[in-house]
Amino acid sequence: MIARIGIVTVSDRAAKGLYEDEGGPAIAGFLDETIVSSWQRVVRIIPDGFEGVRDTLIDLADRERCDLILTTGGTGPAPRDVTPEATAAVIVKELPGFGELMRRKSLEQVPTAILSRQIAGTRGTSLIINLPGRPASIRLCLMAVFPAVPYCLDLIGASRIDTDPAVCAAFRPAV
Repeated sequence: MIARIGIVTVSDRAAKGLYEDEGGPAIAGFLDETIVSSWQRVVRIIPDGFEGVRDTLIDLADRERCDLILTTGGTGPAPRDVTPEATAAVIVKELPGFGELMRRKSLEQVPTAILSRQIAGTRGTSLIINLPGRPASIRLCLMAVFPAVPYCLDLIGASRIDTDPAVCAAFRPAV
């Protein structure tokens, strides 16, 4: 079965067309480079705001049946940055190791990474991961956590994805 991957850019300016979305394409570029199995993207560009983010994540998980949903933006301390809160309202099981690892890796690059509030978790057979907004930070974070993503998808009953080990070696335990 072809994996469906939701890519959600959370940005008031990008949603209004005032700013070119760079985060969504950065996620898609990483996935194109990394995933060798067939997959289909489901892209959304939405404004900041709790209800909009929450409803988009529910739609992608429950109606669109996305196996993996990656968000970019809205994870900082600014008043409109509520992506983690909206994600927390949607997920059934939080997977705190994703956010912990992304912050740790980001702190090696920039001291302001401590302000980032990404979380991850599951809803049914969907894995949802919040990513930062900057393309370089997106790549850094995905390189850190993506080795665990395929096995996590296996464990929750999502579609299988396979990676190019030369780019990102996914870990799956020996059978």
